[in-house]
Amino acid sequence: MSAASGKLILVFAEGSGGDVYPNIAIGKALRERGHRVRFIANSYFETPVAKAGLEFISSGSAEDARKAAEDPDTWKRGKGIRKLFARAADAIPATYELIREQYVPGETIVVATFLAFGARVANEKLGIPLATVHPETVLLRSRNEQPGVNVPDRLLPLLRPLRQGLLSILDRHVFDPLVLPKLNRFRQALGLSPVSRILDGWVHSPELVIGLYPDWFVKPQPDWPPNTHLTGFPLTDLKDQVEVPGEVETFLKAGDAPIVFTLGSAIPMPRSFVQTSIETCRILGRRGIFLSPFAENIPENLPPPIAQFRFVPLSALLPRAAALVHHGGIGTMAQAFAAGIPQLVIPFNFDQPANAAHLRALAAGESIRLRDFRHPGATRKLRRLLTSAQVAEACRNLALRVAKMDCISETCRLIEQLGTPARDRAQAVSS
Repeated sequence: MSAASGKLILVFAEGSGGDVYPNIAIGKALRERGHRVRFIANSYFETPVAKAGLEFISSGSAEDARKAAEDPDTWKRGKGIRKLFARAADAIPATYELIREQYVPGETIVVATFLAFGARVANEKLGIPLATVHPETVLLRSRNEQPGVNVPDRLLPLLRPLRQGLLSILDRHVFDPLVLPKLNRFRQALGLSPVSRILDGWVHSPELVIGLYPDWFVKPQPDWPPNTHLTGFPLTDLKDQVEVPGEVETFLKAGDAPIVFTLGSAIPMPRSFVQTSIETCRILGRRGIFLSPFAENIPENLPPPIAQFRFVPLSALLPRAAALVHHGGIGTMAQAFAAGIPQLVIPFNFDQPANAAHLRALAAGESIRLRDFRHPGATRKLRRLLTSAQVAEACRNLALRVAKMDCISETCRLIEQLGTPARDRAQAVSS
């Protein structure tokens, strides 16, 4: 039993499956380590939370989540960010009040993704220990480096002021106007001083920041919060809750390894994406699988070498696939690393363009814009990924790296240190 056993741990997870599923795994592991865990998320995720044995508290309706996912603006750069931050700002009072009601002094720890701004306020006002968990790489910003762009060290002093100026403009003219009016009004009501440029530091817990990815995927930066730890990819996909359907097994056993096409659990497949995918499989002589809960743009009568399924755990499917075409979500990308297969990424929004840049830097895949995903460009990229010895070797090496990770255990260990005295915590975290 850990030094912090018996704590009440409140886990706040806002966002899509890529944000929520890793936190379900963390919550489940914390419960198994002897803690009481209450999981706060949209009602869309109530079933997997309950199956993990966690107490569920709803932060919004499943219908709201569905409408947000199906709103085309959600996946447009610029518009999607504005919608995301506006919703998060509206939730600040409710998040804070929920924590205040649950709070048991000396017995409570909060684990939250960055959108739970109310959790950061509670950390300040009530003194509740807080771990900020970042599934996405872009939320740990740096003035030093642009993701996926290799810049010679001698040029960094010249480029750093330009990047710092760009981040300042984005904060003052995009992010802060969406959040600060509501955040600072609420802070004033609590007797807290106003804040500004929240993404420049305030959004992170002053006690513990955890990035759910390894340091070989994103290089740690000297201007990150000093309490930042990268614990690796969590590789969570509900495999322990969902069996592989019989029709999937039948399809996989009927021929060669297929190319898997998916845009994740939140993005409907555009008709052009579906048509190009079918054509690419035909030209390459490959079988294919469409993996999506949205079937409206997928023909009912697909050519025999291609099938469509609503959901299959990627950890069960990808080791039996030839390649993966996807949206660039970090959880999906990590599963492909673990399976040792090449990837073609079509980034839409949020962290996906940065993830695509990291993938290219690792030589394990390529990226292409949605409007360019058509024959012959898409076919040419996939053919190279499927036949390149260099790509195959990079994929094999990444699979070996991923196999050595123990992300969930290390993340739990760090969170548990928040329940120990500060001096003991510093010694434990550095060990």
